[in-house]
Amino acid sequence: MPRLRLLLSAAFGGLPTACGQASRGGGRALRRLVREPLCGALAATLLLASYGCGSPPRPGIAFPDGWPLSAATDPVSASAGLVSTTDEFATRVGLDVLEAGGNAVDAAVATGLALAVVNPEAGNLGGGGFMMIRLADGSVHAQDHREKAPLAATRDMYLDSAGAVTDRSLVGHLAAGVPGTVAGLWEAHQRFGSMEWAALVEPAIELAAGFETTTRLLSTLEAVGGKMLPFPAAARLFMPGGEPPPLGSAFRQPELAAVLRRLGDGGPDDFYRGETARLIVSEMERGGGIMTIADLDRYEALWREPVAFGYRGYTVYSVPPPSSGGVTMAMIAGMLERWELAELGWNSPETIHLMVEAFRRAYADRNEYLADPDFVELPIDELVSEAYAAARAATIERDRATPSAEVRPGLASIVDESHTTHYAVVDSAGNAVAVTTSLNSWYGSKVVVDGAGFFLNNTMDDFTAKPGTPNQFGLVQGAGNAVAPEKRMLSAMSPTIVEDPDGELFLVAGTPGGASIITTVLQTIFNVVDHGMNAAQAVHAPRVHHQHLPDLVFHEYGGLPEATVAALEAMGHTVEERDPGPADAYFQGGVSGDVQLIRVLPDGSLAGWSDPRRGGLALGRR
Repeated sequence: MPRLRLLLSAAFGGLPTACGQASRGGGRALRRLVREPLCGALAATLLLASYGCGSPPRPGIAFPDGWPLSAATDPVSASAGLVSTTDEFATRVGLDVLEAGGNAVDAAVATGLALAVVNPEAGNLGGGGFMMIRLADGSVHAQDHREKAPLAATRDMYLDSAGAVTDRSLVGHLAAGVPGTVAGLWEAHQRFGSMEWAALVEPAIELAAGFETTTRLLSTLEAVGGKMLPFPAAARLFMPGGEPPPLGSAFRQPELAAVLRRLGDGGPDDFYRGETARLIVSEMERGGGIMTIADLDRYEALWREPVAFGYRGYTVYSVPPPSSGGVTMAMIAGMLERWELAELGWNSPETIHLMVEAFRRAYADRNEYLADPDFVELPIDELVSEAYAAARAATIERDRATPSAEVRPGLASIVDESHTTHYAVVDSAGNAVAVTTSLNSWYGSKVVVDGAGFFLNNTMDDFTAKPGTPNQFGLVQGAGNAVAPEKRMLSAMSPTIVEDPDGELFLVAGTPGGASIITTVLQTIFNVVDHGMNAAQAVHAPRVHHQHLPDLVFHEYGGLPEATVAALEAMGHTVEERDPGPADAYFQGGVSGDVQLIRVLPDGSLAGWSDPRRGGLALGRR
């Protein structure tokens, strides 16, 4: 059995199989849920990925031999709301909120807080992210709750005396930006929520009182827990006795529960100005960090104008800078719309070649031009224009790869500067929310705030520590993204909402994955729009990635047939298969991303799917 199939199916070996992720009208009471082992629905999700069942694949779509995710899978169906996340506990929390009469924003807030408890490697209070909201009236809103550099941050703070980049942006107290998640969830609730704030925090408090240690939590702790050992609070809570907690044991987080109680009672004031803020600052002082109470007090989540672009009659909305997601997707889609990908065939050598060439050109521009728009004047209108897409596409040769050394940022002039998780919710009224939130690496900086029980991010690594030097995701970025006080670091997070040609809600999507987020989200959209896949097939399909530098076409372990690889190499591409082993970042076990996808069908019903690559769950209301 291939390594990936073992990763997905052996984790819950012996449990009964079923066709499709569970679609349930109720969901167990939370107090019962947090005491019971994962069962049924999640096991079926994982085992389905290996064995597959449901409707036949679309004609002409055939996944590679040995690829463990089935092309013959029916998505979860629902008529009165759907929630898709990377974790069963969090999905059930969101569904419970919808069933209690909450709207999609209410469910997203409760789900995000639950993920901070049950998915501590990525879900967070100590990180940040972006949120896309489309209300039933058709209005679209983009929220930026990305972290900010502390006031004491300096341009060269991650260089040693010889000018070389250190690891201080990755591990330890200096790696943390000022967290934005709490402010973002609060601001979304205050503007669009309908339920009482305290009621949305309560499920996370109950989960923090104890839930059973899952395979997912155990596997990530086994992979990177050793890096926590130098940090006393992290080691005490997550690696007791130097080892992760046993599978199935009760995992309790009383310090985090106390933080959440204060959050439920008084909103974010405690986190940014009260007892929790003092705990964060004390942790900074113990570890030589630079974040202060002034940094926390000054933090604000911002509403920004969404990036909107057309693709084959559909309208795609995503987040603007300081996320690079919306602009980069717009550049890629603008180039690729010139070729009929459906006629060329899904993941044919020709289709992959064209995608890769568009990827490399868009990432060259992304890495050079995009940054925090509050600090750098950005040429967004030029980058997403039809004329620019035509000019960039004209440089793509149909039968030859362009070496990245020959692909430079494309604008003739430019104004000079003077482990992540995603979840999706649609409610019965048609309100939709897509949220991508991150600590950056798994467990961020590996620093837990003593007395508060949550990890701090290491998103300072998303700045350009030194132009020309790659960050942990291999991105070689420009000086516009250099560190500066109160600046927001460039991101690839791309929560995305798509409208159909009639202007109606069509897709809600997103994924973690570092630099590969953008290409993963776009390929999922292409799979539906160009290749006619259903929600499950679009998520299951193997993915490829290129980011300009390094000049490599990455593909998932087992994701491309040998003949396709040979054809790409004959065009001049260098193709690399992802390592099948575990990884401490955005690829785990040779796979990329963790897509959460909800689609609105022509009859108004919902179809959703949670990526089995990391064991998620989608649930819907009938």
